[in-house]
Amino acid sequence: MTTIDIDALLDDPESRVIVCCGSGGVGKTTTAAALALRAAERGRQTVVLTIDPARRLAQALGLRELGNHPRQVQVDGFEPKGELWAMMLDMRRTFDDMVRVHAGPERAEQLLQNPFYQTISTSFSGTQEYMAMEKLGQLAATGEWDLIIVDTPPSRSALDFLDAPTRLSSALDGRMIRLLTAPAKAGGWGLRKVVNAGFSMFAKAVSTIIGGQLLTDASAFMQAFDSMFGGFRERARKTAELLRSSGTSFLVVAAPEPDALREASYFVERLSAESMPLAGLIANRTHPVLASLSGAEALAAAEALQNAPLAEAVLRLHADRVELAAREERLLARFTRAHPEVALAKVPALAGDVHDLDGLRSIGVKLAG
Repeated sequence: MTTIDIDALLDDPESRVIVCCGSGGVGKTTTAAALALRAAERGRQTVVLTIDPARRLAQALGLRELGNHPRQVQVDGFEPKGELWAMMLDMRRTFDDMVRVHAGPERAEQLLQNPFYQTISTSFSGTQEYMAMEKLGQLAATGEWDLIIVDTPPSRSALDFLDAPTRLSSALDGRMIRLLTAPAKAGGWGLRKVVNAGFSMFAKAVSTIIGGQLLTDASAFMQAFDSMFGGFRERARKTAELLRSSGTSFLVVAAPEPDALREASYFVERLSAESMPLAGLIANRTHPVLASLSGAEALAAAEALQNAPLAEAVLRLHADRVELAAREERLLARFTRAHPEVALAKVPALAGDVHDLDGLRSIGVKLAG
């Protein structure tokens, strides 16, 4: 089993983007922040893009809150060799900014006020993942930071981040929306033509599901959106190129649990199929054994100490820990057998939540082995 050399990855001047990915609830956000802190303290000009972090993470970085634009982390006693900046993705503001850049002042205002736009900019499938990629592209284009660390959205599937540009652009350019928007383009006659062509049941169903007003709003949105669609796709293409470049590395984060490791396997295979650079797997929240006493020995000792409740409880707790550690090792060994080329780093579970820079620093030390 190869171990990830985290410090070599962070120190390499050719390393420009690190993407932390994996299924939800495995500690991606905290991992990304800990990597960013360690990189800054080792001399990199670093920005971390987080997705919907808990408030405690902003507090851990010494910030009251995170916004849609990077803020420098400046805390008493924190004097990194480089710089640490942090931001949280605001999906709606990122979409709004993109519209303003591509559509021009007058058309941008039409789009931003359109009810259909206001709906899809916050709830359309793939919007959050696309906007995370859009923001990554914006940060890279400024040239202000020599290392960008990205925490990907907590999607149901870890593959959504890679699929987002294609899915969202295809949906907005798809035949269904073109058909739905045809009536307004024809001044109302389009719907009658559709009905007369034998689609009355379809049109009735559409009207029932989304409502006539939303149909009109969708039509107006697509007419205004047509002018900026080329820019929309071009930015998606450039960000996809950035993710495939030699300066980008993916770190798959997973808990040592069957579902999380299964998702990690899918992602590893997908990255390989897409020729995207994988740095390795971070097995987060592991439970290593802290003493050489076996589980069987601990239980035998506990049986012999029934008149010493505290000592007995500690021994039984140790036996449970040994069993948990063995289970996690079996799961990780199975992953390694399936993917022998993937380097691995293990991060032991902390006793409590991370609430300050020292906590993030401790995680960084564990990541580096």
